[in-house]
Amino acid sequence: MDVRTAVRLLERIAPPERALRDDPIGLALGREDRPVRRVMFALEATPAVVEEALDRGIDLLVVHHHPLYRPTRTIRTDRADGRALARLLQADVAVYVMHTNADAADDGLNDVFAARVGLEAPDVLEVTGREALFKLAVFVPASHHEAVLQAIGDAGAGWIGNYSHCTFNTPGTGTFWAREGADPFLGKIGELTRADEIRLETIVPAGRLDAVLQAMLAVHPYEEVAYDLYPLANEGRPYGLGRIGRLRSPMTLAALAALVAERFGLEGVRIVGDPERPVTRAAVYSGSGARAIPMAAARGADVLITGDVGYHDAREAEALGLAVIDGGHHMEKWFAPHFAGRFRALLAEAEGGESGPPSRSGTPSGAGDRAGEGRSVRTDQETAAPESVAVVVAEADRDPFRFMVRSLAP
Repeated sequence: MDVRTAVRLLERIAPPERALRDDPIGLALGREDRPVRRVMFALEATPAVVEEALDRGIDLLVVHHHPLYRPTRTIRTDRADGRALARLLQADVAVYVMHTNADAADDGLNDVFAARVGLEAPDVLEVTGREALFKLAVFVPASHHEAVLQAIGDAGAGWIGNYSHCTFNTPGTGTFWAREGADPFLGKIGELTRADEIRLETIVPAGRLDAVLQAMLAVHPYEEVAYDLYPLANEGRPYGLGRIGRLRSPMTLAALAALVAERFGLEGVRIVGDPERPVTRAAVYSGSGARAIPMAAARGADVLITGDVGYHDAREAEALGLAVIDGGHHMEKWFAPHFAGRFRALLAEAEGGESGPPSRSGTPSGAGDRAGEGRSVRTDQETAAPESVAVVVAEADRDPFRFMVRSLAP
């Protein structure tokens, strides 16, 4: 596997279009054709993490925070951060950044926060966009209609509200002329074949498109599958930053603060509000979430769980009647184990023989098994399962803040 192939998999986990505008994501350091055998996930590329990456022979370092998030005119090797970047370049280690696209992804960092806190059926707190939708129409012989319908539905097509596997099916006749070199499922080479087919139509969210097409191609019997893809003007599911929902068990602010410290592995947290205040509805916002204070209050949250809340932000929360639990920015450390696990799962899927994302460099169309039409073209890199790739989580990732002494003064 090379960096280009790894990036393709990472973009399935956290689509780049989910990132906020001007957020620096993607390949920050290195080259796309660099071979990859060892991948490490970390919150950020601190000097300690870089040393660990070099010691462990890492080829690709995947981080949440860009190593050059703040614009700079210089990289000085007489400073620890500059030396770390220089060492990565010298060792040809690639660095890939998943920032707000990882925050806003399905099963992303905010969903990790919501699960650890115990939110029931959480909604998006700050909607930043809506998922694009496609209409998929595939032409299937009647003998394989049910198999294709089931496969694409199981892969995520056909969701309308709380209904799945929603399709519309129209019988018809497809024609094709198999040319020399073809291996037709129906008919013979050198003659026009008419086949009883069903036009199977369904709706597919952009985030499931690759998986749906793979599932369709895996069970469709034709050598050349004819299908159409149409972008839709319909609005898809909202996505964005933060989550809000009811706690599984109502509790006091103090009890929730203790739970947050335990579930996130924190030395301590700061709170805004009466420790004995009951809380039932909570919002979470990964990273620096002071901007979410008015949003959480407007959505009826009793408490906001986030990091980097400043003094005046706390006063705003008080004025709005919103409690706050501030666990610090390093609560985002759960980025590394979560996304490492998701990446391992995609690698296992590929190594199990399932192909990579189909190329969509055009809109395949047509009917039946016509040679040269309706093809899903794949490159060698897309069809080949990656060779064994080790995926590890950085151990040197540490919170720069420590809790030392709690004052006993009133």
